[in-house]
Amino acid sequence: MENNKTFTMIKPDAVANGHIGGILDQIIKAGFSIKAMKLTALTPEKAGEFYAVHKDRPFYKDLVNFMSSGPIVAAILEKDNAVEDFRKLIGATDPKKAEEGTIRNRFAESIEANAVHGSDSDENAAIEGAFYFSAFERV
Repeated sequence: MENNKTFTMIKPDAVANGHIGGILDQIIKAGFSIKAMKLTALTPEKAGEFYAVHKDRPFYKDLVNFMSSGPIVAAILEKDNAVEDFRKLIGATDPKKAEEGTIRNRFAESIEANAVHGSDSDENAAIEGAFYFSAFERV
């Protein structure tokens, strides 16, 4: 049963602005356990592969450029009802519309530079986690 795991990425904007610790602290205080984590950087090719689902959308090229513009922190998180609870924790994509106290409300700059990625389904959480982590890298 995979409904207790989700995938997240702390995006280049939040890494560059020194928010890794604050974001991880909020995640842990919300009851999530970190099962895998790494600081890495995406090449434009790898960013394009990760976001291939958006390939035909007008923002795809800008998204790929942004996601390959600096380091990111990728992580697999565990908690009961992980995907849904994490989506609530991060808040709306637009930080101006995100609820008070959510990660995006606290740390995001804009819709584009929105601090974190969170999987939108159990299936995508498994796919996205496997994109970044081998079975050997998970606890």
